[in-house]
Amino acid sequence: MNFSLRPIGILGILSSLVLTLFQHAYVADAVEIDIQDAQSVRDAAASVAFDMMKYYTGNNTGDVPGNLPDPYYWWEAGAMFMSMVDYWYYTKDETYVAVTKQALLHQVGEENDYMPANQTKSEGNDDQLFWGLAAMTAAELKFSDPDNSHASWVAQAQAVFNEMAGRWDTASCQGGVRWQIYSFNGGWNYKNIISNGGLFQLSARLARYTGNETYQTWANKIWDWAEGTVLLDVDKWIVNDGTSTLSNCSQADQTQWTYNYGTLLVGSAFMYNVTESDKWKKRTEGLLESVWSRFFPDQMGPNIMVETTCEPSSLCDLDQSSFKAYLSRWLALTAQVVPSSYEDIMKRLRASAKGAAGQCSGSGHIADKTCGRQWNSTTWDGTMGIGEQMSALQVIGSVMLDLGNLDPPVTFATGGTSKADPNAGTGSSSSNSDGTYDISTPITGGDKAGASILTIFLILSTIGGAYWMMMGDF
Repeated sequence: MNFSLRPIGILGILSSLVLTLFQHAYVADAVEIDIQDAQSVRDAAASVAFDMMKYYTGNNTGDVPGNLPDPYYWWEAGAMFMSMVDYWYYTKDETYVAVTKQALLHQVGEENDYMPANQTKSEGNDDQLFWGLAAMTAAELKFSDPDNSHASWVAQAQAVFNEMAGRWDTASCQGGVRWQIYSFNGGWNYKNIISNGGLFQLSARLARYTGNETYQTWANKIWDWAEGTVLLDVDKWIVNDGTSTLSNCSQADQTQWTYNYGTLLVGSAFMYNVTESDKWKKRTEGLLESVWSRFFPDQMGPNIMVETTCEPSSLCDLDQSSFKAYLSRWLALTAQVVPSSYEDIMKRLRASAKGAAGQCSGSGHIADKTCGRQWNSTTWDGTMGIGEQMSALQVIGSVMLDLGNLDPPVTFATGGTSKADPNAGTGSSSSNSDGTYDISTPITGGDKAGASILTIFLILSTIGGAYWMMMGDF
């Protein structure tokens, strides 16, 4: 994610406004759902998935598989196709298997590490991470395996892990990875939870899948570092968004987001599943209690998820509109690998699923049943986009844990077909021969100029488009 402004980027807000204005939506019938009936849930998920995939243009002639059209960033395409792997798992609907597999493999790049040539100089650590988590998800759910010309799903995830671990930066703040990979990108001086917590989550999931204790060691290392900074307060179970290296990570951006809590939560849950340690159980339980109090406020609808920082004020940008998708999925994963948490989690996901289906009652020129954000309202709130569709899809699909007789995520020892490669990514062009990453990789003047021109172009295009549409109403 290459925003230079936090927590609510001006470009993101303007892009969201432009998209909403352009679609001229109106109210339609809501998606119907009976959360006690498996076919009803499958049908509801299919409706939401169908309308979400209408946004995708990567399979159009002349377009690039795996990419989303402007104004969506590359990372959200990875998140969307991760959700489509989950959709297949929940429903067993084969409709989108081929296009999902094509997207993941096209964007994996020549080194099988999700640093394709057309993204390498602009992607951040969290961008690469979301694609890596998509590959990890495919391995755990036994999604259709790649052919022999590509690395396995789990090897792709290992390549992402190896490269990100190689960027561990002890020169500032005694550790952690930076938000950005390259110093010319906005956010280079920011160390955030989604990058570090995401690496923690990936470590924990690789530890469970492969049985390799190296990943446990890294998960412990990342957690201990975060707990020792202003990012994570384990006394109050507060997860802050990020911190600046310019202040030696002494002050935190205290913005609270669902996906930051979710990434630490599911990592803790997987570590408990692997180790059966009380330490990890207590961490999982502490994070869950904080999630309940912060993002399921009773006054806004019992047991219904709310992105509390931006949703009540209608200021969620394109990125933030998708965050509830990840917490929904990571809560469902937690329920699977920590069975003692199942009912507490599922009662909230069930209520949120009903609310999300009720919000899928708008209509525009892209989606027939557009999903909004505010699941605690039975009236469509006027918002729309891939983030809203993806969030509704994930929470609706999660109800299939009650109804679908689904196997939990596999490991290699319990039937996983994706073979590991612990050295994946260590010989790629983006890492050194010893598997570490050189954070001082030379950047040319052309790279810097290109990045600046792209940023200016996006801002001017967004503002100009908004002006044109508003003038058209007079």
